[in-house]
Amino acid sequence: MSRRGELSPEDRRLWARVSGSAAPHKVRKPLLAATTADPPARPSAGPKPAVSGQPRPPQPVPLAPRPDPAPAHPRTRGAPEALEPRRQRRLSRERDPIDARIDLHGYGRFQAQDALTAFLLRAQARGHGAVLVITGQGRRGGSGVIRASVHEWLTATALRGVVSGYAPAARRHGGEGALYVTLRRG
Repeated sequence: MSRRGELSPEDRRLWARVSGSAAPHKVRKPLLAATTADPPARPSAGPKPAVSGQPRPPQPVPLAPRPDPAPAHPRTRGAPEALEPRRQRRLSRERDPIDARIDLHGYGRFQAQDALTAFLLRAQARGHGAVLVITGQGRRGGSGVIRASVHEWLTATALRGVVSGYAPAARRHGGEGALYVTLRRG
């Protein structure tokens, strides 16, 4: 900083970058202050006898405690699973055919999700058994946005009836930047 209160162009650029990546804080509902409400009435020692001609108000019925919900099963029914090693080996050696391929290079995250969903639905409608999805490895060896998101997309509700399993592709098919995806019979 050059002077007090003035930012240099580099400081402004850094501040814009930091403030652009910050998310707003969640606003919590304020708690009601006990001082604003009237003090609670003291509970009586027991029910008062009904005065003749006046019905007694209904007494609240204590609720039975709720049973603990069953623990969530780690795999929901119908979710895609990892490919069996034998099936993955057959795909990598091309003993089982790879019926179609899609390359998601150059797509934005949301465009890639839409393209992948449409591709997999078309492939299932055409009766394909296995497809190759090329995501790329990301820039500078990073995970890449599409590569990091594709597992979530394949397990999403929209594709549960389509995808039966997926696994990383062999090196000659794209390695870490590609996936074999097997499809359910339509």
